[in-house]
Amino acid sequence: MIMHPQATTLYNLGFKVDFKNMSYFQRIGLLSSIDAQEVKQSIQKLDSFLQAQGREVVYEHNTAQLVEWPVKTSLPINEFLKAIDLVVVIGGDGSILSACRKIASSDVPLLGINLGRLGFLTDITPDEIEDRVAPVLAGEFKQTERFMLNTSISRNGKEIGSGTALNDVVLHPGMSVRMMEFELYVDGEFVYSQRSDGLIVATPTGSTAYALSAGGPLICPELDAMVCVPLNPHTLSSRPIVLHGNSEIEIRVNSKHELHPSVTCDGQDDLITEPGDTIRIVKHRHAISLIHPKDNNFYKVSRSKLGWGTRLGVKKER
Repeated sequence: MIMHPQATTLYNLGFKVDFKNMSYFQRIGLLSSIDAQEVKQSIQKLDSFLQAQGREVVYEHNTAQLVEWPVKTSLPINEFLKAIDLVVVIGGDGSILSACRKIASSDVPLLGINLGRLGFLTDITPDEIEDRVAPVLAGEFKQTERFMLNTSISRNGKEIGSGTALNDVVLHPGMSVRMMEFELYVDGEFVYSQRSDGLIVATPTGSTAYALSAGGPLICPELDAMVCVPLNPHTLSSRPIVLHGNSEIEIRVNSKHELHPSVTCDGQDDLITEPGDTIRIVKHRHAISLIHPKDNNFYKVSRSKLGWGTRLGVKKER
């Protein structure tokens, strides 16, 4: 759990501090990338609520450009992250993924307000802001650490591109409908060669996204693991492989192939490869801290989002 900065300072100076009664998150940053009326209404509601709670509200510069009312404090992303105790992201899981790439090198925790459909990463709806954000401000919350992936592409021994992902790194054929050929290595050991439509390398967080659609397993969010999920492999024996989170994954694109496969990080920023290129995927050196309401539960969320059955005789779960 995160200590309030003022409490930490007093404690380090030798003062006795009652942490239970110390308020959390005094300077709260608002971040969104969606220019929609529903988002603006949620931002305004959140802003008013936070100020009524005596919190200082800081807008990320681009977010401030979306709203239609005067903003007291707005800062560019680098200064923004240094000035806040908590960032609240308003949007869907896509907004969370985008925010995580922006804050990857900071230690600022993140809370999501869900305006999307699935919302595996965002726990609170706009209608619940007052009821569910207030306990978080009082210190009643869960905190989970989610690791990210870092990928780099090398050509003739030189790095020609890189990217960061919270969900997954995907090798795919781009606009082509033809199969590609590649070799997979883990920690320097050859695993297999494969003809398929590509490969998904996902974190536990990303196991509920594209990897799930491709037949991959659900992985407990806090597990230190990653999964390699083939995309339509040309063999019935190819199955997803769960690896240790510290594994170094290497994908070598067939040098004799005519395709120029793409690599995407969380579905963004296609990196175009050439035959003979090497794609390296490792755990990112920084993790993301997600803040959840106290009642957050991975299995409850999975039941709700994936339509799993509830307990027999229970009409509705709370």
